[in-house]
Amino acid sequence: MSYIRVRGVEHYYEWVKKPSDSLVKPVMVFLHGWAGSARYWKSTADALAEQFDCLLYDLRGFGRSHGQPIIAATSASVVESQSKPEKVEAIQELTYELEEYAEDLATFLDELHIQRLYINAHSMGASIATLFINRYPQRVERGILTCSGIFTYDEKAFTAFHKFGGYVVKFRPQWLSKIPLVDRIFMARFLHSPIASWERRAFLQDFLQADYDAALGTIYTSVSKAQAELMPHEFAKLTVPTLLVAGEYDQIIPAEMGRQAAAKSENIQFAMIPNTSHFPMLEDASNYLEIVQEFLQVKAPEPQAG
Repeated sequence: MSYIRVRGVEHYYEWVKKPSDSLVKPVMVFLHGWAGSARYWKSTADALAEQFDCLLYDLRGFGRSHGQPIIAATSASVVESQSKPEKVEAIQELTYELEEYAEDLATFLDELHIQRLYINAHSMGASIATLFINRYPQRVERGILTCSGIFTYDEKAFTAFHKFGGYVVKFRPQWLSKIPLVDRIFMARFLHSPIASWERRAFLQDFLQADYDAALGTIYTSVSKAQAELMPHEFAKLTVPTLLVAGEYDQIIPAEMGRQAAAKSENIQFAMIPNTSHFPMLEDASNYLEIVQEFLQVKAPEPQAG
């Protein structure tokens, strides 16, 4: 397992690469959504690895990434003086604002010496990607926002959502994963078409293992009055060619919200995938990949003769 320290926090990452005649392939980085991990992007990355070196990582506090900074302390020499305080590495206090996660991404890429890239991001990760693209447009070739959109602030609805979300985050006993069929129940609201059982179980495991502060904090920052007011402007500011993919029956971020976001900028291309919900890349992988590859202007690999 590979980790890299980003702004004091250990982040898990992995490369998905395939041999190529090309000496250098472009990099595509994948961002997951709330309480998920890079694991659910693996099949998409495998399919795109013919044309891209795919970089998957877990956002701070989710998946296999740590939630809190590691403070490296060096004891002062006892010989010199036992009264001297420990020297403690200064760690920036991080919040769970999505702008902070966009800066995490910028630092992450700097640490790996990646200057230019493509982005494919999902749900909350797509909001983070939008913020990143607008702050660093010179670094991004093209962006793909999967299940993203504009929502209208509703005080009562948001308050109820935060209250319910708080209960969900607090009540996450590990034994929940041992209940038969609980993964089906857990994923029912997110899917319209079935996905593999191991993928459902992985989603449940990621949810149960998410850092408490990160899971709760991002509920308040990603679904908030501030974000509802900010994101329409962020979509309108996009200058990088961007594809916004929606699932026809998405209950989390309805397709119409994506359509409204795409209408904010002539640089956003909108595509809706029928008979899918919040995970179109898994529910209809072939259709999703066809749309994405057409947007990226790359050819799908030739099928091997069998």
